[in-house]
Amino acid sequence: MSSAGTETKLATPRGGLGRRMASAFQHMKRDRQLLILFIPCLLFYVIFRYGPLYGLIIAFKDYSVFTGIMESDWVGLKHFEKFFSSPDFWLLFKNTLLLGVYNLIFGFPFPIILAILLNEVRVKWFKKSVQTLSYLPSFLSVVIISSMIIDFLSPNQGIINQLIAALGFEKTYFLIEPSWFRTIYVSSDIWATVGYEAIIYMAAIAGISPSLYEAAKVDGAKRRHMIFRITIPAILPTIIIMFVLKTGSMLRIGYEKVLLLYNPMTYEVADVFSTYVYRKGLLESNYSYGAAVGLFEAVVAMILLLSSNYFSKRLGGSGLW
Repeated sequence: MSSAGTETKLATPRGGLGRRMASAFQHMKRDRQLLILFIPCLLFYVIFRYGPLYGLIIAFKDYSVFTGIMESDWVGLKHFEKFFSSPDFWLLFKNTLLLGVYNLIFGFPFPIILAILLNEVRVKWFKKSVQTLSYLPSFLSVVIISSMIIDFLSPNQGIINQLIAALGFEKTYFLIEPSWFRTIYVSSDIWATVGYEAIIYMAAIAGISPSLYEAAKVDGAKRRHMIFRITIPAILPTIIIMFVLKTGSMLRIGYEKVLLLYNPMTYEVADVFSTYVYRKGLLESNYSYGAAVGLFEAVVAMILLLSSNYFSKRLGGSGLW
């Protein structure tokens, strides 16, 4: 009896595993067309996201292009110690953190506000016009946006300085004033991304049942009451997820726009991790040191992402996973 019982116990997991595998194959067969469509996305991440992770090993080596990754000398944490003891570390950390925090504080609410306001507009032609104008900068490259900023803020022909002069004030050399750089960067980033990010919140608002608004009207609720009692609570899970993603990428300041906008006069407030990696890793060919700085930035970003996801689940009840 005991041997038969043992055989039954041993056979049960195998049978369960077999059923699960059969069910998985059935689902794959049923959804094969969707899986085929997913293959390019999977290949993209495998080739361009996970494949290059192998190269991070050079952060722990004195890499030379002539000897290759595997043959280069192993130096451990030498490059990290050099970076942490460098006088540039705290300056870079401060600049990157401030730009990321300002972007989060001032840039995150704008798409939400725009989506809610557009949802309240009843004049269709005006709503479509605002949507189109807000989306347009999303289709422009960073180079074009930066060129437009430089032209707008030009001390001689820039429209901003012309308006300032017309009002009787002195023209300002915005791009060489360190006190203006963060304002210019954050403002231009909001202008370039607000329309594209508002699409996500407008899609979430579109999923709200109209019966909720109708019931609120019957109860005598005004539009502002509907916004704060229906619209915002309904899109709160979307807001939390977007906030987690924004927090995770807070320190991932792209080097392109900073590189195009900064100059030696604004290095003290504009130099961030990504521009430092570009200068040290590519321009000075110090690949191992640049990889170490980039790896440190990625680790801090991952910690921020995990932390924000944890606290959002504790406080709001939802997160990315």
